[in-house]
Amino acid sequence: MSIFPPKLNPGDTIGVVSPSNPVVDVIQTQYDDGISRLKEFGFQVLEGQHTHSSSWEYSASPIEKAQDINNMFANPDVKAIICTQGGYTANACLPYLDWDIIRTHLKIFLGISDITVLLNAIHARTGLITFHGPDVMWGFGNDQQAYELNEFNAILVEGRSGEIPANGDRKTIRSGIAKGKLLGGNINCLLKLVGTAYLPDFTGSILALEAIDVPAASFDHMFQQLKQMGIFEQINGILTGYIDGTDNKSETTTFMEDVLLRIVEEYEFPILKTQDFGHNCANTTLPIGGIISLDADQKCVSILNADHDKSDAV
Repeated sequence: MSIFPPKLNPGDTIGVVSPSNPVVDVIQTQYDDGISRLKEFGFQVLEGQHTHSSSWEYSASPIEKAQDINNMFANPDVKAIICTQGGYTANACLPYLDWDIIRTHLKIFLGISDITVLLNAIHARTGLITFHGPDVMWGFGNDQQAYELNEFNAILVEGRSGEIPANGDRKTIRSGIAKGKLLGGNINCLLKLVGTAYLPDFTGSILALEAIDVPAASFDHMFQQLKQMGIFEQINGILTGYIDGTDNKSETTTFMEDVLLRIVEEYEFPILKTQDFGHNCANTTLPIGGIISLDADQKCVSILNADHDKSDAV
């Protein structure tokens, strides 16, 4: 069962945690800007105890990270949890998360990049629908476009369902119509879950994929890995986002979707290319574990279940 958490209301408290890279001095101003932006929206902010911790030099310890997440879920005053940023080590805290606390204290959990690990693992272990979208520093602390702010408000405050507006041109990579549970995010980070107890079941899903600074040969080996795992036999469709490092380089000759098409040529599921999510672009807020529809011919993506007021949304 997939469960939407309650939506946000003005005045609610948002907890801030650093499950991956910590907030360090050189980016403190950007972090402060993100916190200020959340407060300008009318939210209260509660910072995790280890948000700035570098007790392991490059990040907080796995137990410290998990403590902050567990405490935020257990705190009845906290209505949503937003990660400060991505990085490299979010998977370290997975064994220390209290799944019973998360399962019985449902609330919004939002992040991007390396937080892909947590978005998918939390949904896999608890059924909670999590959200791929703006984080504190690179989302709210950056020069946000209206698209990103409007989507955050529409999905998490207003509880909007229906069609996701486009953030730019969309491209039909392979035609078709599909519906399914949305899973995925950053492909590098998603693959960290392979071989663990935290990888979600991809049966009947729509796979969302984005990446940053990945050469064509690396896309090849990652897609080959997904193929050899049987993932492409299980899914109903693929939704790709903005690929920073290739989509924005004039010298690019082979794009992610070119590699993908070669490797999935024997399958028939639709593939739609968008610019609606990814690194260094304005992001919509995508429900990981929520049901979406994808029409690659009409270039349309819609959220089909966004009832934050019912615990049995799916």
